[in-house]
Amino acid sequence: MGSTISRRTWLGCSLGASVLRGQARKLKLVVAGAHPDDPESGCGGTMARFADAGSEVVALYLTRGEAGIPGKTAAEAASIRTREAEAACRILGARPLFAAQVDGATEVNADRSAEYRKLLLAESPDVVLTHWPIDTHRDHRAASMLAYDAWLAGGRKFDLYYFEVMTGEQTQVFAPGTYVDITQTEKKKRAACFAHPSQNPLEFYEYHRLMNEFRGVEARVRYAEAFVRHPMSPGDALTGRF
Repeated sequence: MGSTISRRTWLGCSLGASVLRGQARKLKLVVAGAHPDDPESGCGGTMARFADAGSEVVALYLTRGEAGIPGKTAAEAASIRTREAEAACRILGARPLFAAQVDGATEVNADRSAEYRKLLLAESPDVVLTHWPIDTHRDHRAASMLAYDAWLAGGRKFDLYYFEVMTGEQTQVFAPGTYVDITQTEKKKRAACFAHPSQNPLEFYEYHRLMNEFRGVEARVRYAEAFVRHPMSPGDALTGRF
């Protein structure tokens, strides 16, 4: 049976007790990513675990990937990548939700923050997962800052965690403290990523497969996803969740 484990808890466990198990109330999870495929590649296994446990899962995409397909207009790319995101969400048991920003031209200002805050807080999430703010992609940084601003403005009422994508190449200096065992849902994560054929999933998922294996070694399971929890979150929803 899979589990979620925090590094600080893991260090205090006996040698044979490498996982925590627990039954908890159903939570609403929102994954705030920049582009179609970011929530899926960063934490698709965790999304599937929540959905399989009966929780509501929302993939909040800041953009529709307008700049993501060479040779296509912004409108064409947005249409293709929206359909891909919808297909990926069906696989994971999630509901797609799109903010009104444009791939490659995202903004973080007062108006955009208010717009995003209204959208995110209307979902009344218990847990939000978003990009690590130190990332080479400016859209990733924008999504992270907008989610953080919404968390602050909303009174820090939901647990806030950061996820990684293509660590080393994009996500920088990421030191996770919480792990989710995705051994049971790695196939769903893979299928969701491959639902984005316009993004060459054979290449990008191989990168994430290695990440899943490496984080699994750290968590003493086969495959895992890793997160950094904001220490001022009201709870620690991922630890002991499964």
